Amino acid sequence: MHLNLLPLLVMLHITSSAHVHIHAHANTAGPRPNHPVKTIASIKVIDTPLVRAAQDLAHTHNDEHAYKHVMRSWLFGVLLISHNETLRRTIDLEVHAVAALLHDLGWDKSPTSPFVSPDRRFEVDGAIASRNFIRSHPHGSRWEERRVQLVWDAIALHTEPRIAWFKEPDVEVVQKGIGMDFSGPGFGVTRQEYDAVLREFPTRGFRDNLNGTMIWLCQTKPQSTYETFIQPWGDRYVAGYEAQQTIDGIFRNFP
Repeated sequence: MHLNLLPLLVMLHITSSAHVHIHAHANTAGPRPNHPVKTIASIKVIDTPLVRAAQDLAHTHNDEHAYKHVMRSWLFGVLLISHNETLRRTIDLEVHAVAALLHDLGWDKSPTSPFVSPDRRFEVDGAIASRNFIRSHPHGSRWEERRVQLVWDAIALHTEPRIAWFKEPDVEVVQKGIGMDFSGPGFGVTRQEYDAVLREFPTRGFRDNLNGTMIWLCQTKPQSTYETFIQPWGDRYVAGYEAQQTIDGIFRNFP
């Protein structure tokens, strides 16, 4: 199994082929016509100034392993889209690229990080940072608010497949592309395509890096990790970590 990360796969509720159907929404934004493209790992991807800036931002504020992860996540999502005729017609490729590339800005461990809060979930930190990035970019500032909201939702919900899979297709595809980095190929993506991405952005070292990041979150803002997929890292590795459970608060309020 890719990366041998069974606990994380259980969290993500990912299988290699389940839930292939993408829920169609009449008001999906759709890709912008005649967008420029470039090729990465033999995959054609959108190449706008905003996407290039998002890639640069990810490279600056993610460490080597996290950057390779977001690049793989983007490319797996592009491959998923390429295998689905409905998605090829409807997905906003710029929204998808920006959300996939920036989904882990909340992992920025720099002591002076402009993105990481002392109390919010890392997904929310990333969503807020990405929204601010879009609004401050000369091209992103011209986006309609719905596109900004799709990026925010896709990032905020990328660890919540039981919600993300029933949102707009743009949100769903971002989550599935990220999930494939942990589960292996699925949703029409072939092993050959998948392995080509791994050759371009290898996973070596990512498991230890991921463990370190989860422990860091449990140490630095434990309240943001309670009752999330991250909690087991705190339970197992962080001295004095004691997750507060919703059930306890409910029972205290209703003696």
